[in-house]
Amino acid sequence: MKNRLIILLVAGLLMVGLLVNAQPGPAVQDTTVVATPDSTAQDSTMTVTVDDEALLGAGEDPNEQGGFHKQLKRKFVDGNAGFMSLVALALVLGLAFCIERILYLMMSEIKAKKLMEDIRGKLSAKDVEGAKELCRKTRGPVASVCYHGLLHIKQPMDAIERAITNYGGLQAANLEKGCSWIKLFIAMAPSLGFLGTVIGMVMAFDNIQIEGDISPKIVASGMKVALITTIFGIVVALILQLFYSYILSKIEKLTGDMEESAIDLLDAIEQYKHQE
Repeated sequence: MKNRLIILLVAGLLMVGLLVNAQPGPAVQDTTVVATPDSTAQDSTMTVTVDDEALLGAGEDPNEQGGFHKQLKRKFVDGNAGFMSLVALALVLGLAFCIERILYLMMSEIKAKKLMEDIRGKLSAKDVEGAKELCRKTRGPVASVCYHGLLHIKQPMDAIERAITNYGGLQAANLEKGCSWIKLFIAMAPSLGFLGTVIGMVMAFDNIQIEGDISPKIVASGMKVALITTIFGIVVALILQLFYSYILSKIEKLTGDMEESAIDLLDAIEQYKHQE
């Protein structure tokens, strides 16, 4: 339940930020100034028109007018804002799942070697309950696997090994929870982009049929939608793929820590049994 709340919260914040940034800026109207020179020329007037670019350029850096942020918003609208919203939604939801997994995996990381040294020390002192309490107070799947193994310490070594292996498999599955959704959005984003390509081509042919003429201006409008949606879809997939690769590396590290700690725990339990 907590993970779902994190996903919804992150998705909501990302979507609100995207919608705010996608809003077009306020339009600047042309300003006309009428000046009458003097009484000898009452019938003549001088009209000065100040265009939008002059007003926008007053006091602003010309480089900022064509900045990346404004260019991105302009391309978003040019690529059919309604259809591009689907690609943006895939990005937002995918990032929400990625951030939730990253936070979960970061919270699951501990100093596994230090934990195993402490457990060995407790077992060497024949303090099984102290070792269990140490595992209970430590977060993460490594401590959970060790605690589950200590619960079966009075059983034969084969039974302890099976219990640790089975419980370790459950913990590994928990680490990968939500990754299937990330893979879904990675595959969905370029598919939506290619769908936009087809829709843009259809729009271009519709315009040609309506106008009855194949001119560059008519074809360009549909081709523009096709290319922009494809670019955005591929970019979204690349962004999510980077996060997904990072998540997989975290999962592999935690899985390796669990396997190494399980082997150390079995050795420690075997030494404990020989002391009895």
